[in-house]
Amino acid sequence: MFKNKNIMEEKREDNSVIDHIRQLTEKEEHLYSKPEPTDQDIEDMHTVKSELDQYWDLLRQRRAFRDAGEDPNRAQMRSVDTIERYKK
Repeated sequence: MFKNKNIMEEKREDNSVIDHIRQLTEKEEHLYSKPEPTDQDIEDMHTVKSELDQYWDLLRQRRAFRDAGEDPNRAQMRSVDTIERYKK
């Protein structure tokens, strides 16, 4: 029973990350839908994109730790610079 409780807590934390990704995606879609974005809108788009990259990376880390039989709570938010280096 204890192990199942742990799994449920881990999934709940994953769901929290996923919910945040959804919120950011909605914000991103709203910003991109503007016919004439302001300079602030463009800056916000870049900020949202960077934050999305960070949260997707966090979710992938959590899943990788879990798949390896390790604690997904070891996953940590990485800097945008670190994530950008991985993309290259």
